[in-house]
Amino acid sequence: MSEADRALLQIVGPEGALPVLPNDTLARQLGMLFECRCMGRSVEEVIQKYQYSRQRYFQIQHAYAAGGTIALSPRRRGPRTKHVREESVIMQIIRHKFLDPDATPDVIAQKLRQCKMRISKRSVQRTIAEFGLQKKTLRTASRAAGHSEH
Repeated sequence: MSEADRALLQIVGPEGALPVLPNDTLARQLGMLFECRCMGRSVEEVIQKYQYSRQRYFQIQHAYAAGGTIALSPRRRGPRTKHVREESVIMQIIRHKFLDPDATPDVIAQKLRQCKMRISKRSVQRTIAEFGLQKKTLRTASRAAGHSEH
């Protein structure tokens, strides 16, 4: 469906029409249900108008019946928790970094894997960055002022 077609999408009832914004997914889904269930239009007609598949129409109908508009509202995708970096793993990364400040993320990840903890080098890097455990390099006062040493 092109942007021009989407901009013209309207929920039509006996007393008039209600325009639907192009990016308003919830209004499109409710409009589709309304036109089919309340206005007596066929499923085929409605899914063609709203550009949904027949399967998706019935998924939306089932979700609405089970939980209303809240069930139709978009949810955050992806993992809900830090899958690998659980609190115990984070504590071990911090512990290893304090015990050996020169340890690289590779070394810390390897030590944790030896203790049967599943962790990647990148996860160790993220944890070190989040907790500000990176090694700070000290500059001498003369270099900081812009003087070079010979």
